[in-house]
Amino acid sequence: MGAFLLTAETPIFTDAPNQANAAYLQTLLSPPTGYPFPIEEMDPEGKGIHLFLDAIEEDYGEEGYRIEVNPGKAQIYANTPVGVFYGIQTLRQLLPVEIESRELAPDATWEIPYITLMDYPRFPWRGYMLDEARHFQGKETVKDILDQMAKLKLNRFHWHLTDDQGWRIEIKQYPQLTEIGSVRPGTVVGNPFLSRKHDAQPHAGFYTQDEIREIINYAQERHIMVIPEIELPGHASAALAAYPELGCTGQPVEVATRFGIFTDIYCAGKESTYTFLENVLNEVAALFPAPYLHIGGDEAPKKNWKQCPDCQQKIQDLGLKDEDALQVWLTNWAAALLAEAGKTIIFWSDAYHPEITRSAIVHFWKGNQKKIFQAVRDGRKMINSTYLRTYLDHAYKLLPLDETYAFDPLPAELAGPPEKNMLGMEGLLWTEWVPNRARLDYQTFPRLVALAESGWTMTKKQHFNLFLARLRAFLPRLAFHHIEAAPIKDTLLPWHKRLLKKLTLLQPKQGTASSLEENDHD
Repeated sequence: MGAFLLTAETPIFTDAPNQANAAYLQTLLSPPTGYPFPIEEMDPEGKGIHLFLDAIEEDYGEEGYRIEVNPGKAQIYANTPVGVFYGIQTLRQLLPVEIESRELAPDATWEIPYITLMDYPRFPWRGYMLDEARHFQGKETVKDILDQMAKLKLNRFHWHLTDDQGWRIEIKQYPQLTEIGSVRPGTVVGNPFLSRKHDAQPHAGFYTQDEIREIINYAQERHIMVIPEIELPGHASAALAAYPELGCTGQPVEVATRFGIFTDIYCAGKESTYTFLENVLNEVAALFPAPYLHIGGDEAPKKNWKQCPDCQQKIQDLGLKDEDALQVWLTNWAAALLAEAGKTIIFWSDAYHPEITRSAIVHFWKGNQKKIFQAVRDGRKMINSTYLRTYLDHAYKLLPLDETYAFDPLPAELAGPPEKNMLGMEGLLWTEWVPNRARLDYQTFPRLVALAESGWTMTKKQHFNLFLARLRAFLPRLAFHHIEAAPIKDTLLPWHKRLLKKLTLLQPKQGTASSLEENDHD
């Protein structure tokens, strides 16, 4: 078998397009090994780690890569620097677990086993959504999440920044959104739907635009796209607390202290609402370089619209059928506005209507599956986050690890030519009951590892028992980053707990938990 040994003399050879990847690899390898890993210009004959672009099979796309490790070299090459970056993630998992340490690990032997493999993702969209409207986590937590996403070859960070319980993004033109809308006076105590009591502990926090740019840059270094979500027309209590005149009644609204669905939504009949939304969306679009902007659209009760003379006049002026048609019109208005800024909108599937512009991407969690799947067959793009498989806020008794792992983002109804319209998947963490980092880690891991594999690895390569064996060896890599994952035994159905006891012989030496199951190797 044999292995390539890293030493104090090992250099990183790189071509010009992979300079950033070389610097990233150097920051991974140097602290635990104590070796400098100098970055040098590409020398095909040099002994060391090689990062370079070279054509591999076209089907491997922008994110596929090839690794060849032999006595003189550890080579990673791909069609693009993104592919090289993902090769680095596999390389780090071929090294001892101590490679994750930020401190010197003098007892480790830094060997990479001889191997040749080619690897590529099943889906182009592999994401994680963090809701910070309900509980603000802060930029260091977000950066830690991005680090783990990179390790798992996840490439979309969906950032839910506005909701009834908090507005978390600075908007220069509307300072009261954060002065007032980012602070709620407390959080519900007792039954989340019936209780009117709260703990009287203010919860606050928001990101300045400079902080958001910092996080976007951090994500880009890890080839992760950051996609903001600005909810409309519903889930708007925090915005209306700051600017009550944007609601149908114009009456004061409180930043919500409880969770659920609220009737106070943006008034779709007032021109001032459209001015506000245009200014906010344009400011957000200018801040985020991603070509997408999520506008939510779910859970928008029309009670106030039905009673609002401005909304009723708008319906009449536009010749619309009813209030639902007014939301479709508003959605298309936002889509056209953002298209001028180079953005495609994404919306939640329970707001789906066939008259929503065809370019808009539907984010499935629930809804009229028959109609939505037909729309995908007809050409509409879709992201799959079926809520009983991908909602990481669910208790493990409701969504155990094996159910998460079994999630296939591509429903059988969409197999064949429509597959190209299925962009991929996201795991979602709604944070109503996630008040701190410890709970975030517990809910997210290890289920996000399972979802990463469903997004990257071909179905024929997925085997839950082997995944469990690899996962046992992978979790210590999270622990080096102070990720407090749920113990595997707490995440399984009873019969899988029995299986877990039998997996010792299946545990791999180094433990790669792929996102980590390569799609091809030799």
